[in-house]
Amino acid sequence: MRTIEVGTRFVILELENEYIYYNNLEYEVYVNGSLYKKGKENVIGIYDLLPNKSYKIKVLNEEVEVKTKMETLCLHTDLFNPYKDGINDDTTKLQAAILCCPDGGTVYIDKGIYLITSLFLKSNITVYLDKEAKLIASHDRLKYAVLPGVVDKYNFGAFEGQELNTFASIINGINVENVVLAGLGEIDGEAYKGDWYQRHNEIRIACRPFGIFLNRSKNVVMAGFFIHNTACWNVHPYFSSELSFLDLRIENPADMPTTDGLDPDCCDNVLILGVRFSVGDDCIAIKSGTIDFAKKYLKPCSNIMIRNCYMQRGHGGVVFGSESSGGINNVVVRQSIFKDTDRGLRIKTRRGRGRYGKIYDITFTDILMDNVLTPFVVNMFYNMGPKGGHEPYVWTLEKQKVDITTPYIENFSFSNIICNNVSLAAGVFLGLPEESIKSLTFKNVIFNYDLNAEAGYPVMIEHKELMQRVGLYLLNVDNLYLDNVTFNGNLGREVVINGNTVIKKI
Repeated sequence: MRTIEVGTRFVILELENEYIYYNNLEYEVYVNGSLYKKGKENVIGIYDLLPNKSYKIKVLNEEVEVKTKMETLCLHTDLFNPYKDGINDDTTKLQAAILCCPDGGTVYIDKGIYLITSLFLKSNITVYLDKEAKLIASHDRLKYAVLPGVVDKYNFGAFEGQELNTFASIINGINVENVVLAGLGEIDGEAYKGDWYQRHNEIRIACRPFGIFLNRSKNVVMAGFFIHNTACWNVHPYFSSELSFLDLRIENPADMPTTDGLDPDCCDNVLILGVRFSVGDDCIAIKSGTIDFAKKYLKPCSNIMIRNCYMQRGHGGVVFGSESSGGINNVVVRQSIFKDTDRGLRIKTRRGRGRYGKIYDITFTDILMDNVLTPFVVNMFYNMGPKGGHEPYVWTLEKQKVDITTPYIENFSFSNIICNNVSLAAGVFLGLPEESIKSLTFKNVIFNYDLNAEAGYPVMIEHKELMQRVGLYLLNVDNLYLDNVTFNGNLGREVVINGNTVIKKI
């Protein structure tokens, strides 16, 4: 058992094992000799502790001793006379508590229901949500501030890889560092009560707000709370680094597009651990901007660790792009469950996204997928989103000139993975004729097909092809490395090659 994070009032632990998300046995968690809870998850969150105090924590006959961090002051929000009725606006009262809190202090949001628009974090403090505290967001867009896309050389708002005016989110961190947002409380966007989900692709005053937005922030920890029903993506870290998202629950309506779970965007060193997702779009979408954005900043998204997470529902479990022009690299996904998602790994890019940054060094290991329509999709003909997805140069199968607008993808490794109830295809990998996918490696992977599966479209492209229980489908892939890969119940060939792929044994 290892200690992942220690705050002033919480501890996050992780069982060291090879099990996927759940331990093989139910366990009891004891804190200083008293039963705290029972569970099976590999990630264990312990909350409502006291600052600067030692705790002995015992799980499965293993004991660790931790000491919570010191706290200069605890400011209870009740001191600021909030309404706490969910009807009258408490934004200024909670914001006052945040602004008054000294370095090293904690803003403790007490039990109650708080109607707010947007709160802005500041550096060197903890904001702690009581387990019976609930923040609900106003559904009146006219009450929200707008974060301008660009003012002189400064960038505040961002949306889908572009510097655009965006409504301030429920929780915002702009140029902050050493911040903790934790506790077992709830953040409810209540977006369905307004018009956020109506004509959602239109910009009305500004782009839709996120649940949580971090812009150019550093050393931020978020742990424990439940966030849901947000107007757009739940959590959007942007140009930020040293981030930890731990033991969270993230949900959005199943039928609402562009309500992703957690989208690191041009970020470095991100840990996503023990997070449970159920959303209307992609669970995790890793991004780095459109090509104009990449020309300006050339900032990749890199060093992302996703571990012991549960992705349930969504267009994709772990997704890259489609705004990926700055590059994405060094991403590891392990010990995670993908359940009832359309795809497991999903990479969305196309001509026009560019080669300022490359997508490479991606590892999936120790994964269980169940009822995932197509476990692996790499699509270089993606036809949605800004900047001309339906233009002929994007979707044509004719070889084009390689230039700075041509995307580049290489080095994917998949190992120790079981995929049950596969419907459409084990994997669909569509490289460009002028820029193929360089290498794919599958080791110890089992595909078990749903024998009652119906045909469908596994990828979003102009030249659609219905698929049903297909094996690995390759178009313009250079090298495929296979070692102990099993297909049970597929129709037709296990590997369908379109192009000059070389299949090699490891």
